[in-house]
Amino acid sequence: MHLAAFLIAGNAAHSQALWRHPASQPGGFLTLDYYRHIAQTLERGKFDLLFFADRLAVSTRYGGNHHYGAAFGDQDATRMDPVPLLGALAAVTQHIGLGATRSTTYSQPYSLAREFSTLDHLSAGRAAWNVVTSVNQGEADNFGLRETLAHDARYDRADEFLEVTHKLWQSWQPDALLLDAEQRRYADAGKIAAIDHKGAHFNVRGPLNIPSSPQRGPVIIQAGSSHRGQDFAARWSEVVFNIQPDLPRMQRFYQDLKGRAAKFGRAPSDIKILTAVMPFVAATREAAKALQAQHNALAEPLVGLSTLSSHMNVDFSEYALDAPIEDIQVAGMQGLFAVIREISAERRLTLADVGRLYATGVLVPQIAGTAADVADYLEHIIAQGGADGFVISPVHLPSGFDAFVDLVIPELQSRGSFRRDYAGRHLRDLLTAN
Repeated sequence: MHLAAFLIAGNAAHSQALWRHPASQPGGFLTLDYYRHIAQTLERGKFDLLFFADRLAVSTRYGGNHHYGAAFGDQDATRMDPVPLLGALAAVTQHIGLGATRSTTYSQPYSLAREFSTLDHLSAGRAAWNVVTSVNQGEADNFGLRETLAHDARYDRADEFLEVTHKLWQSWQPDALLLDAEQRRYADAGKIAAIDHKGAHFNVRGPLNIPSSPQRGPVIIQAGSSHRGQDFAARWSEVVFNIQPDLPRMQRFYQDLKGRAAKFGRAPSDIKILTAVMPFVAATREAAKALQAQHNALAEPLVGLSTLSSHMNVDFSEYALDAPIEDIQVAGMQGLFAVIREISAERRLTLADVGRLYATGVLVPQIAGTAADVADYLEHIIAQGGADGFVISPVHLPSGFDAFVDLVIPELQSRGSFRRDYAGRHLRDLLTAN
């Protein structure tokens, strides 16, 4: 199985109680040592990659301002720029993949292509780009737009954005750089080409001003869950991250997305689908359940609703807390909101219940048990066609991955379900090794 770690360069992860957890380091998320411990722990556990989710605004949708999210410390209260952070982590790790989120709505292809080509060089071929299209009004406000782009228009722009960045990464042939001092030839100019892209959204001449990187471009990660988002993922992604609360929904998503690959000339195996899980691991099931209860007791419904409002680009403060969530149209994460509506109806949840659930983990399923229990669960999901691997989401940091690495990884290795060492030179090699 493949394993990734979900992180935000800030106070939260999927758990928005993370910063309040007694095992978390207060304010550590603003320091490099905090992330160095995390990255080195994950590399000790032979994880494929770590990646940082990102957003370009504080939450402003709930109540029409930033007060709730900032006061309670929601998922957007603090997010440092992940790309410089990954540059620092490249210097203190050797094998683990390093992924950062960048938006196709608020970036330009040329500058983004340079960022990830640089990271790929400095990490010796471990760069990954988590592609997002950006969904909320707070981001639009920070970039001078009166409103966010329509859902499908965001993906139309993203398609062209990926076309341009891939052309730029291919604009230097791998052997173009000569460095022949005796012949006074820096590069073979005939092996460097302008891309001369002219499209609906971008006009880019090129070529890139960086030689071909070890992977000739980063591994592409995506998390689209709507029909349009899944088409985008099936066309471009090598890793797809998704959140599904139970096995039947994991299977449905897995089959749907893999079934779209052929439409874009790809094999289903070209795409690794990793579903998010939040493990609580201890020596006994009782102790693990106690850790789960301790964490979930910290969940504050309003902080969950603040993040939910940001994700869906809807102000949920306008709806009754003690009533079921309404069947409304959202401009944000449509696939995730469809799941929210489904489980709200199935479990007869009020809006406050949804807020509390969202605060504990944004619908990420929780597993509480011994290392053997957690390994059983992960193996079952893969055996039943629910995923190719998992995105592990922490409940406290910086030591929140330690128990998983120290207890669950050896259990999986002893069963032959997970690698004992890294294989291949680059992140892409690791993802395609099995």
